[in-house]
Amino acid sequence: MSKRYSIAEARNHLSEVVHEAESEGPITLTRRGRAVAVVVAEAEFRRLRQARQGFWDAASLFRGSVDREGLSVDEVFADVRDRSPGRRVGL
Repeated sequence: MSKRYSIAEARNHLSEVVHEAESEGPITLTRRGRAVAVVVAEAEFRRLRQARQGFWDAASLFRGSVDREGLSVDEVFADVRDRSPGRRVGL
């Protein structure tokens, strides 16, 4: 669970809150006991923003990360199809 600070506490100790977010992870800011914002390290923010890319970009990134050399469609999907005759249907 991330640490929680009121907005007033965070304002009074902003540099410490930022250092803590960089080293320990997200910091939740509250107003009257309710979470209203989160302080995260810039690197984490970039990672989260990158996760919001579109499907095509994500698929292209995945395809680039997988070694497809020597793979065939028959090999990849060999055990996917159920080859049993199925059930009998009375007419």
